[in-house]
Amino acid sequence: MKNMKENTNKEQGNSVITIFKGIIISFLFTLVLLFIFSVLLTYTNIQEQTIGPVIIIVTTISILLGTSISMIHIKKNGILNGGIVGLVYIGIIYICSSSIETGFSINIYSLIMIIFSIISGMIGGIVGVNIKK
Repeated sequence: MKNMKENTNKEQGNSVITIFKGIIISFLFTLVLLFIFSVLLTYTNIQEQTIGPVIIIVTTISILLGTSISMIHIKKNGILNGGIVGLVYIGIIYICSSSIETGFSINIYSLIMIIFSIISGMIGGIVGVNIKK
């Protein structure tokens, strides 16, 4: 009985660590991809109207890659852990945004970002747990 309880605590600890790894990896991908986009935006004729859609795409790809990479080491609950990664990631983004920007509000663009973040995290979690190492 004691051994079973210790295994459960270890699995929960590993899930928390895995979730944080997924968030960190996602943020790193976001920084790299947004840096590349900012260079392209500066030195090419790309219109500024593309910023919104590109941010949604970059966020979605970053969360998908971050959760896929981090979930490789666990073999269950990928959809749940991935969804949590997406939710926490976008939560951090919105906390930072609301503290920096005055008049911050939740609008349709925000809802799209939240939905895409959670769904891409879930898909990344499914992909990650099914990758053979």
